[in-house]
Amino acid sequence: MPPEAVLESALYADDLAAAKRFYGGLLGMERIVEVEGRHVFFRCGEGVVLIFDPAATERPPREGALPVPPHGARGPGHLCFRADGPALDEWRTRLEMSGVAIEADFAWPNGARSIYVRDPAGNSIEFAEGKLWQT
Repeated sequence: MPPEAVLESALYADDLAAAKRFYGGLLGMERIVEVEGRHVFFRCGEGVVLIFDPAATERPPREGALPVPPHGARGPGHLCFRADGPALDEWRTRLEMSGVAIEADFAWPNGARSIYVRDPAGNSIEFAEGKLWQT
């Protein structure tokens, strides 16, 4: 039996303050958990976007902490947010007005539109219509 949905997605950023400004400020996502110097988590619809400082999460858990295995990634990751057509125009305007460069804005062969930008850590962030994956 396959999993029913993606519950959380993780990206890595060395500068969590910049990540908070981008995801919480510019994108308006609700910050739900933060541990200074380690991570900041945001609500996104029914899921959660986890932003970790890889230097902190690569270390094994300390004595008495939850036994979450060490993890981390280096280099840009990717995350895609679903948005309908009119919302994509609004996102493009909002991002451009905030000084965020649009890397690409195009229609896929199935007609779904995607907009790509970079977050402050260099992660590739996409806004796309759900019909990209027939959702």
